[in-house]
Amino acid sequence: MGRIASVETFIVTLPRDTPYLGPLAAGEQVNDRGYVVRKGNGTIYPTVDRSIVVRVTTDAGLAGWGETYGICAPRATCEIINDLLAPVLIGADGSDVERLWDRLYGLMRVRGCTSGFHVDAIAALDIALWDLLGRERGEPLSALLGGRVRDTVPGYVSGLPAATLAERVGMARALHDEGHRAFKFAAVVSHEGVVEEMAALRGALGDDAELMIDLHWKFDPDEAIALAGRLAPYAPRFIEAPVSPEDMAGLARVARESPVPVAAGEEWYTAYDVANRLAWGGLAYLQPEMGHTGITQFRRIAALAADRGIAVAPHATIGIGLFLAASLHVSATLPHLWKHEWQHSIFARHLALLDGGMGYGEGGYRLPAGPGLGVEPNARFFAVAEALS
Repeated sequence: MGRIASVETFIVTLPRDTPYLGPLAAGEQVNDRGYVVRKGNGTIYPTVDRSIVVRVTTDAGLAGWGETYGICAPRATCEIINDLLAPVLIGADGSDVERLWDRLYGLMRVRGCTSGFHVDAIAALDIALWDLLGRERGEPLSALLGGRVRDTVPGYVSGLPAATLAERVGMARALHDEGHRAFKFAAVVSHEGVVEEMAALRGALGDDAELMIDLHWKFDPDEAIALAGRLAPYAPRFIEAPVSPEDMAGLARVARESPVPVAAGEEWYTAYDVANRLAWGGLAYLQPEMGHTGITQFRRIAALAADRGIAVAPHATIGIGLFLAASLHVSATLPHLWKHEWQHSIFARHLALLDGGMGYGEGGYRLPAGPGLGVEPNARFFAVAEALS
């Protein structure tokens, strides 16, 4: 591979009719920066879809693409890339991608930057460097990583963004009629009650549907265990993120005592973090998020899961599809994969910004076939992207 000659950052902002997770609840309002704080879990979300895209170009003119979280304060992540990370990468040989991840991570570890915006920034660059390596060798990313064990990646529908329980059940029923058989709903917007929503969905979709609940860190361990007991008669596949991310002991206790399997991990950035958490034991499903981890850490996290007999169920957040493509390529190589999240209200619209043929249908993802990620931004992307330097 040639040496890295330039790094460019872009913010992509796309409007949406209904805010992420669903319409505003009573007492929720959009602030003057375009954010809403969800009462259900006190978390801030934008009312648009937004992500950060990077392009890394070599002195031979070959370009690789990456992407990371741009949901909140995207200029902060772009500044980290442009001010701190890009100057270190310029002139480097990009072929040893894992070594470069370790080098960039080490720049700020003594300042406590072991997750958050700093590691998001590294994730975008890491994906772009892997994309470059695949393009240079003329091979899909999955081939670089040892080869696929499956040609399609099974998925599940995530989110029912409607205002009322009746509307959410109607949305799920319509998706079920289209052939979908696995669904996850968000407790943050279960305004009529989490158990009530679970019961209504089970009654509407029947026993053949797999149902999951994202609890969005709403509960303490006692509450989560009690809730799991009330949910158990409806046979959920798992409950996700039952307690706050800081409560490692509490999560382990819920995983041990819950009658429903527990999933977690979307906010765990590195194998260092995951190893510390898995030492507490108990998880049934690990949910790495490519937009946080990048390919290097995603693979290391998946290896930890394999060593402990934990199924991998990758998380998928707001993006245009570049880090989704990366996640799918890695997922296709994992024997211990369960299913991959499908954010139908996001990617059904956003994939129009990419060329490459990636898609979703019949309960699974169609992987792109070209070299590297197999997808790249098209003219529609450049019409909406804001370049920063």
